[in-house]
Amino acid sequence: MAYQALYRKYRPQTFSDVVGQEHITETLKNELALGKTVHAYLFTGTRGTGKTSCAKILAKAVNCLNPDGGDPCLKCESCLSVANGENTDIVEIDAASNNSVESIRELREQVAFAPASSKYRVYIIDEVHMLSTSAFNALLKTLEEPPSHVIFILATTEVHKLPATILSRCQRFDFKRIEADRICERIQYIADKEGLTVSLGAASLIAAAADGGMRDALSILDLCASVGKNIDEETVEGVCGMAGSDHLITLTDYIKAKNAEDALMLIDKLYGNSVDMSRLLSELTSHYRDLMIIKTVKGESKPIVCSMAKLKALEKQAADYDIKDIMYTLSLLQSANSGMHSGNRRCEMEMTVIKLCTPALSSDITSLERRISALESGVVKATPAPAKSTPTPAVEKPYDMQEEKEIPLPEPPEETVAEAPKAPQSSEISPVQSWGEILSILKTSAPLIAGVLKDSKAYIKDQYLLIDAPNTQFRSLINSLNGVYKDSIRKAAQTVLGATYKLGPYTPAKVTAKEDPLAALADKLKNFEIN
Repeated sequence: MAYQALYRKYRPQTFSDVVGQEHITETLKNELALGKTVHAYLFTGTRGTGKTSCAKILAKAVNCLNPDGGDPCLKCESCLSVANGENTDIVEIDAASNNSVESIRELREQVAFAPASSKYRVYIIDEVHMLSTSAFNALLKTLEEPPSHVIFILATTEVHKLPATILSRCQRFDFKRIEADRICERIQYIADKEGLTVSLGAASLIAAAADGGMRDALSILDLCASVGKNIDEETVEGVCGMAGSDHLITLTDYIKAKNAEDALMLIDKLYGNSVDMSRLLSELTSHYRDLMIIKTVKGESKPIVCSMAKLKALEKQAADYDIKDIMYTLSLLQSANSGMHSGNRRCEMEMTVIKLCTPALSSDITSLERRISALESGVVKATPAPAKSTPTPAVEKPYDMQEEKEIPLPEPPEETVAEAPKAPQSSEISPVQSWGEILSILKTSAPLIAGVLKDSKAYIKDQYLLIDAPNTQFRSLINSLNGVYKDSIRKAAQTVLGATYKLGPYTPAKVTAKEDPLAALADKLKNFEIN
């Protein structure tokens, strides 16, 4: 005898066997007990939540010769004929493969015939949302005024695709996702029947992977049972191609520490172990979602499906996170999900992690808002002063727009605080270590000037931002009548550095035997407009 899958072997046979849908099964049992069945039912909900099982139970119950409080007795001639597949009065139609108007017209012709051996002819139309528009129109009249011996049961996972005219003619029941605790109980029950040992952590992991669907949970249990009789968390992770909670904790720590190198090496290891990158992205999203719930829900009961050990690890990790960072990470992970279906999954995963570890690469509005928020909180550190061992380069004197004057050289502060937007006084020439981040912003806001500033460097002295650009076009652009380029540089610098600076040139001084005073004056006049 061929092996029968667990979800088929343990399919509910009565309404009392259905798990997690009591709000529906009790209503149907009461209708059957009182003889108040309607001519058309609509069952809607996510996959694996019991829609088809309830439809088959309802079809048996309305024809049962000895119903028990609304449940079919499973012993009468009618119930046995259904169980043996011999009852021709219960018809199941897959709308995905029979969605044409011809199929519905054929159904309408059959509806006129009385049932062969039962009280009712029952038509179960699964995935009804797949019917074409013309097929829906053909079904509409029959649904509105069917013969008294006919009952329709429509099932769908996408109720929003059904026409309002169809919805209005059916009694609708919405199947909800089954709670994780109820799935765990069912898994343990079936495991005992099958001689399996399933740890509590493994059952919780299966319930989390099933996402509220009992059929998916039993399918995963079936796969685990093929590995061995003793099923633990490692078994479930291996069968489902999961990264594992320990790896997720480690990867999240790397992202928090902005450690892109180690994060990529961990992804490479997981990829080598055949972890699906799409599933890894989904698991990482769920992990950050759990962190978000922990930061938001203060009560002991939280909508998180995990073991106690993992919950403690999540709470420890969430303590070091700001809710804004969690929300930003979740939005970036959600955006990456679409790329998983159209491109290289591994590359998409790696790109996403690099963006999370390197904020300068993200020039979207949300990323900029986060940087501005950091500036407002006064957490942006100033550019460090150069090491004492590094000789101070010769610098061309900067000038403001009004008069030519040499800039004094006071001591630099340790931090640039957002509450003090003016440039701090700093006598020494300090290289701007975050110049690359400023250029990244310019690539979006002012691509032309960003291209001209390629291979450039920048320094801070006093209230001036001194720019050393090897491209000779820089000075002509910056001195043009159009001030948009200067404004773009100032705004980008203010976003990253937290202060507003004037612009000045930075050019290594030319050492000559005798300086020509006229040449020096001409050089000063050439740069007069840069500020």
